Amino acid sequence: MTTAGDVTANGGMGTTGVKATARIAARVDGRGGTALPVLESDGPLALRRTRGSGDEARVMVVGAMSGPLGGDRFAVEAEVGEGARLRVGSAAATIALPGQAKGEAHYDVRIDVAAEGELRWLPEQLISAKGSDLCVSTRVELAVGARLVLREEQVLGRVGEESGRLTSRLSVWWGGRPLLDQQVGCGQGAPVGWDGPAVLGGFRALGQLVVVRPEFAEQAPGPRVLGETAALTPLAGPAVLVSALAPDALRLRRVLDEALAELDG
Repeated sequence: MTTAGDVTANGGMGTTGVKATARIAARVDGRGGTALPVLESDGPLALRRTRGSGDEARVMVVGAMSGPLGGDRFAVEAEVGEGARLRVGSAAATIALPGQAKGEAHYDVRIDVAAEGELRWLPEQLISAKGSDLCVSTRVELAVGARLVLREEQVLGRVGEESGRLTSRLSVWWGGRPLLDQQVGCGQGAPVGWDGPAVLGGFRALGQLVVVRPEFAEQAPGPRVLGETAALTPLAGPAVLVSALAPDALRLRRVLDEALAELDG
């Protein structure tokens, strides 16, 4: 077992925590499928190819160690080439924990999808445990003609536990223009009001689903309320955003799954 401070090489840990970057590249393989010329794991971020469906390649992110812990810097970079189709998930929830190293932990996701490429980014939940301090940043660059389904789910604290501090920013760009750029801060130490009616309203799970499709430029779903604590909002481009709150992770997933099934139908 490795503990904080044991390893100092890239992908390992020092007094400032773990630094690790995993990389994925997807390309058409010339035979009607999608190849993965780059599938590069690093430290606690292990990537595994799983059985795909049709012309879609599938990758699972497997956490090889606990974390992110305080001071850690994790990153995942994914690039989808023209015409390629990639689906990325994770084997289990990611749990942000306090660590021996001081300071915030960071988890950055950087995604680039070329024209006619498609990415379905569907990881499991991120759980902010008591005493943790995590900054999550996801930036997606889409070429005109690209497709995207991206789900984020965040849970404040484990069962019966207070939350740590969680700061999350999501930005999505289409053809060099912004579709979405938003940030939220929650938990212990977050700006006052995060648990008020304008943000979480007492709920412990929050999530969003971004769906980008070229055909939405001509006819996108209209804005509407989904149940009691979710809403679908068209964005300024060929995309929609589903925002949802729930008392727990199970009910949050149910709301987002129902929304995605409707949009995929």
